[in-house]
Amino acid sequence: MGRASVLVVDDERKIRDVVARYLEAAGFAVLVADSGQKALEVAARAAPDLVVLDLMLPDLSGEEVLRSIRTLAEVPIIVLTAKASEEDRVANLRQGADDYLVKPFSPRELVARVEAVLRRSGPPGAGELAFDQGRLTIDREGRGVMVDGAGLELTRTEFDLLFALANTPGRVFSRYELLNRVQGSDYEGYERTIDAHVKNLRRKLGDDPRQPHFVVTVPGVGYKLGVSRDG
Repeated sequence: MGRASVLVVDDERKIRDVVARYLEAAGFAVLVADSGQKALEVAARAAPDLVVLDLMLPDLSGEEVLRSIRTLAEVPIIVLTAKASEEDRVANLRQGADDYLVKPFSPRELVARVEAVLRRSGPPGAGELAFDQGRLTIDREGRGVMVDGAGLELTRTEFDLLFALANTPGRVFSRYELLNRVQGSDYEGYERTIDAHVKNLRRKLGDDPRQPHFVVTVPGVGYKLGVSRDG
């Protein structure tokens, strides 16, 4: 299964480049457009999975682009706006935006919002992920995990850790990234606590700690899911 694609629409090259870099690092395929007309052309041609849309564009208004994209497909849209009032935020959502960020914004927060919107907007049945020819299945809605047909009893942290890895299989996550994903960005704990959770998760998955099959260590970096997603 291919990577989810995100169309980034902004007339400021610096913002496009930064956002694209962070999204690509998170495992997304990135498309870019510097005007409303180009955004409509790319959206029609490439059918992105999500659009990040600046409302202040040089040719068309962001609101017009949003409405036009909506006529092409029910693609999720996150708007970027300099307007921070409650009235503006409500108006954006009523016009069809799925989420919004006020400029200036954190690229890391944008990536988190992209991931959250895509999770919420996934197609029916997308709640279950299968890997390694069905050996490992993850039900993200029911928060259930099975290995070789047997259900596992995971803690909340263990499930969130496994799901973070499984959401972009093959991507290497640092301990700091995983800590933020499973404990939240405000958590101030020690990064190496992730190692303890990985150890427990491997034991429940039946992974050999010396040669793990599912949760693989990348020396000096962090961890990745070592199996491919089915389909």
